[in-house]
Amino acid sequence: MSTSRENLTILQDVNLEISSGESVAIVGASGAGKSTLMTLLAGLDAPTAGEVHLLGKNLSLLDEEARAYIRSHSVGFVFQSFMLIPSLTAIENVTLPCLLKGEKENTARAVELLTSVGLGNRLDHLPSQLSGGEQQRVALARAFMIEPKVLFADEPTGNLDQHTAEKVIDQFFELNQQHSTTLVMVTHDLVLAKRCDRVFHMSAGKLEVS
Repeated sequence: MSTSRENLTILQDVNLEISSGESVAIVGASGAGKSTLMTLLAGLDAPTAGEVHLLGKNLSLLDEEARAYIRSHSVGFVFQSFMLIPSLTAIENVTLPCLLKGEKENTARAVELLTSVGLGNRLDHLPSQLSGGEQQRVALARAFMIEPKVLFADEPTGNLDQHTAEKVIDQFFELNQQHSTTLVMVTHDLVLAKRCDRVFHMSAGKLEVS
């Protein structure tokens, strides 16, 4: 699997298989190719060589519309930068995936998810009225809104202090176990990585088991 910009190989000889319900961490220095690998695995980008299979589908054979359909119905995302809509309340951010799927907002489920991450009393707050840790927990609740089969997380605790990060991590794995979701996480946090079933180390575009 490789991707190139101006003949620059970012990933090479990557061979990775992740089982349903498994949690996997990908660690490595900045620029090693971790985020590039995740965007390929999630179908956000296409490799220039090799194949990526997600939920039994060969993404290399699908157009962007078909890949987007898989993401909106079966895949959740949590990013370091939270990616909340500033003008929407916590509960509106969490129900947003319903609208993107063309479905009615499931407010009851959104309340349940926000309550499960300790934000049951912050439903109507805008992101600007929430702390960084609270915003990340909203993002986490949003990621589980569609009951994803696979959850991709890119540095989910990167913008949080250690105490808040630990709380978010606990909630991360609690939700993951409750929903039997496959978890693929890119992180610099070795403590977080060690809580996963397997840890892979990426260096100079190559992947190996740590």
